Amino acid sequence: MSTYRTEKDSLGEMQVPAGALWGAQAQRAVQNFPISGMKPYPAFIWAQAMVKRAAAEVNRDLGLFADVTVEGRTISGADIAQAVMDAADEVIAGQWNDHFVVDPFQAGAGTSHNMNTNEVIANRANQLLGVEITGAHKPVHPNDHVNMAQSTNDTIPTAIRLGVLWRLDELLNTLRHLADTLAAKGREFDTVVKSGRTHLQDAVPVRLGQEFGAYAKAIERNIEKISQAAEGLRRLGIGGTATGSGLNAHPEYHARMVQTLSRLTGLALYESDDLFESMQSMQDAVFFSGAIRTLAQDLTRIANDFRLLSSGPSTGLDEIRLPVVQPGSSIMPGKVNPVLAEMLNMAMFHVMGNDFTVLMAGQAGQLELNVMMPIIAHNLFEMMHVTIGAVNAFTDKCVAGVTANREKAEGWLAKNAILVTALNPIIGYQKGAEVAKRAMAENRSIHEVVVELGYLSDDEARRALDAHAMTEGGITESGG
Repeated sequence: MSTYRTEKDSLGEMQVPAGALWGAQAQRAVQNFPISGMKPYPAFIWAQAMVKRAAAEVNRDLGLFADVTVEGRTISGADIAQAVMDAADEVIAGQWNDHFVVDPFQAGAGTSHNMNTNEVIANRANQLLGVEITGAHKPVHPNDHVNMAQSTNDTIPTAIRLGVLWRLDELLNTLRHLADTLAAKGREFDTVVKSGRTHLQDAVPVRLGQEFGAYAKAIERNIEKISQAAEGLRRLGIGGTATGSGLNAHPEYHARMVQTLSRLTGLALYESDDLFESMQSMQDAVFFSGAIRTLAQDLTRIANDFRLLSSGPSTGLDEIRLPVVQPGSSIMPGKVNPVLAEMLNMAMFHVMGNDFTVLMAGQAGQLELNVMMPIIAHNLFEMMHVTIGAVNAFTDKCVAGVTANREKAEGWLAKNAILVTALNPIIGYQKGAEVAKRAMAENRSIHEVVVELGYLSDDEARRALDAHAMTEGGITESGG
C-alpha cells in the first residue's frame, strides 16, 4: 500500500502523506518553507477553525450550500454544511492539531495557514460523510465549501483577533495572581523599615511593604492597559473578503458572522464600521502588542529589583531572601542564584523582541493588505504564551516564597546618613549637610552627631529621627 496519495491544486499534483488531513497547498508550504521547525500556536488553529465553523453555519442559513452528487449519491447542501461544521468543531476541540503543519514563516498574508485549515476541515468532513480521502475533494471542497464567502485576507486578521481574545482572560488572571501575591507580601513586610535608594544611593526610609505594594500596583495598572488595548481587537472585519469590498459574500454575511462568532466563542465582538480599514491596518494588533511590551518592561524592572535586593548574601544588600530552587554553580559549592528572576528577565527580553517584530510588520502593510500577518499572529500568540508561563513560574516559585531579612534591612538603615533629611524643617539644609558629612566621615549615627553639635536634644533627635514615621511622609516637628 502506498504511503502517499495524490492531491491536486491549481498548480498541479502533489504527493501528500496518506494519513494526512491536509492537502496539496499545505504540502507545498511544508516543502517551500522548511524554516523554523515550529508549528502554529493552538490559538491560531482554534481561531481559524472557529471562523470556518461560523461561516458554514451562516452560509447554510443563507441557503448557499448546493447539493452535490458523488458516484450517483446525492448529498444535500444541508448535510455538507453540517459535515463542515462538525469537522470544524473537532478542530476547535484540538483533535487535529498535529495536522496543522505550516511553518509560521510562510507565504505572505497567511494563505498557507488558511488553506491548511480549509483542507483539514474538508477532508475530515468527507470522512464524516463516509467518503474516503482520495484527493478528489468531493463532496466537500476546501475552497468552494469550507472557504465559501471568505478570503485569506479577511479570515487571518479575524483569527488574529479571536486567538488573542481566546487567551486574554488566562493572561489577565495570571497577572492578577501575581499582583495579589505581591500585595500579600506587601502586607507581610509592612513593619520592615529599610533604607530607600535613589540613583542606587542611600535615600530616605521606606518600608519593604511599600516597595512590594508598589510592585503590585504596577501590575494592576498593566492589567488595565492590556484590557483596554484588547477592546480594539473585538472589532471584526470578517466579510471584507479580498480587499474590503465583500465580493463573493452575501450582503448579510458580515453582520451574521459577527453575531455567530460572538455566540460560538462567548466573546463580546463587534462589527467593523469600515471593512477596508480593517483589512489595511494592523493597528489594533500593534496596540495590543505595545501593551504587552509595557508589561514586559515593568516585569523586567521588578525582576531586577528582586535580584538586587537579594544580592550577596554576605557581600550584597541581602534585604530579601528568595526561595532556593536549584544549585547555582557547577564549581562553587553552596552557591544559589536568583534563577526565577533571571528567567523572567530573559522571557521579557524575548517578549519585547516579539513586540518589535509586530511593530515592524504592522507598518509593512501596503494598500489593501498587510502581507506580514503570519508573523504578527505568531508573535502575538508567543508573547502571550511566554508571558503566561514566565509569570506563573515567577509568582509561584519565587514571589510566594520571598522572606524579609529584617536584621539586614534595618542594619543598613541604621548606617544611612540620609536620615538627616527629616531634620531639614528643624535645623535647615546647611546644618543638616554638616551633620551628614560628619556622621559619614566618622562612621557615627546622625542621632549622635546632631546631639553632640547641640542642634537638638537627645529626646528631640529621637522623635525627629523615627524612621517608621518618616515612611508616612509629612513634616517632622521638633517637639520643642
